Amino acid sequence: MTFWLSAGIIFTLLAIAVILFKWGTVRCVGVTPVRTFTFIAILFTSGLDVGLIMFPLTEFAGYADIKASPEYAFANPLAIEFGFWGFLIWGFYFLTCFYFCVIEPKVKFFEIAWVKLINNIVIIGTCAFTAFLLLSNLPWYLPSLGDGESIIPTFYLMVFAAICFAVYSSTDIKYVRFLSISTTWLFIALIAFMWFGAFVGSDAQTSAFVDNLALIGSYFGNIHEFVLPLNDYHAFYLFWWFAWSIMIGQFTSRFVGGLKTYQVLAAMLIFPSIPIAIWFSVLYQYHEAGIATAGLKNIAMVFVGVVFVINSLDSLIRLYTDNLNLTVKRLGKFNYIALNVVALSLLTLLFKFDFLQIQWVGALVIALFFGCAAFIGYSKLKTVKNIEGSPKDNKLDYTKIETVS
Repeated sequence: MTFWLSAGIIFTLLAIAVILFKWGTVRCVGVTPVRTFTFIAILFTSGLDVGLIMFPLTEFAGYADIKASPEYAFANPLAIEFGFWGFLIWGFYFLTCFYFCVIEPKVKFFEIAWVKLINNIVIIGTCAFTAFLLLSNLPWYLPSLGDGESIIPTFYLMVFAAICFAVYSSTDIKYVRFLSISTTWLFIALIAFMWFGAFVGSDAQTSAFVDNLALIGSYFGNIHEFVLPLNDYHAFYLFWWFAWSIMIGQFTSRFVGGLKTYQVLAAMLIFPSIPIAIWFSVLYQYHEAGIATAGLKNIAMVFVGVVFVINSLDSLIRLYTDNLNLTVKRLGKFNYIALNVVALSLLTLLFKFDFLQIQWVGALVIALFFGCAAFIGYSKLKTVKNIEGSPKDNKLDYTKIETVS
């Protein structure tokens, strides 16, 4: 699996280089373009899930234990955490976003029956994994509701409610902009709230926050270390990013609003990484100073984490239901909601019982990458060489999202 993963990463980086060389200044326009801030908000809230909120506080100690994991010795725990979530790996999303915006309309690889089947298995499986992550982390963040280890009925109900909300919001694309922008502001508010708790009214000063941000610089000085998997846990993260990349690319490609290719890449690498760096720097202070998060802070993190899950599920549900023609228009709203709620709830339980693993999903995505490249090389090479930009039918109309159902 490590060889397969490494091959997928190298292929991805080479493909990005080819895209920048050939189409670097091409203007990218999706089928439902939005303004840049909205596009970044959709990218950020759809491209991340509850793990961003809930994982860091449980992981810093492991990255600091270089006796148990000497492979982390080249950088500090904060830089390691950032390396698993920020900057370079957002290039996965850029590759698929550009492909579905500019190349796929001409190639139509994902319209092949067996490809469409695998693609939708990936999307549905990752939907369920997103809900499972929320379920599995709730005991740690809300120990007052249980014993801090077991998953109790209350947690199942919370995840079920998030699934229901996401399915309902996916019934109309007009909810996307509201949900994405609202979630972005909620996350900013959470950062401010947690920052206040870490740096105001305690022994720490604002300079400690600046010092934490500076620690992330170690990531950029050692960025090459993060390209290939450091260990099995890093491999898990990378497979996870691959699993997300194929569908986030399909979803976000719809909303690209006229940015040039190199600007899309810069936006995807830089803008999501800024709030991630700030958030991790705040959480690192809680870890280093031993500041408790029990009570309101944990509740706030869980609330924003649930909203992130709703965002992610909304975009993914919309994607696979469109692909499979299981739309509200065809099924009716009640049948649409019932079908998706039942399916995602059952699949979430399969992850709970270790019947499914996200690594398998990520490996399938890498296979799709290679299969697509082989298909282009065999039968569509001339077509791809002649591509000059996004489909001409894609007009730069920012009001279109208001009229699409």
